[in-house]
Amino acid sequence: MVEVFKTSIQRVYQAEEIIAELNMHFPDYEINIDLEDCDNILRVKAANIKNEQIMSLLHLHGVDCEVLPG
Repeated sequence: MVEVFKTSIQRVYQAEEIIAELNMHFPDYEINIDLEDCDNILRVKAANIKNEQIMSLLHLHGVDCEVLPG
């Protein structure tokens, strides 16, 4: 399963910090952030993705995000 989130991440260092944090909480997830995309998307690939937990964690780090419809 792949989930795509629109985010407010703007900088490479911020993306790296978010990826590191997500990897710590969700070690089985494949995670990347595309800052070249107009929505600065976060892609998550895993068997069972916990959207609410991901969004809560990002909000704790000051990042706005929402799930993009598939």
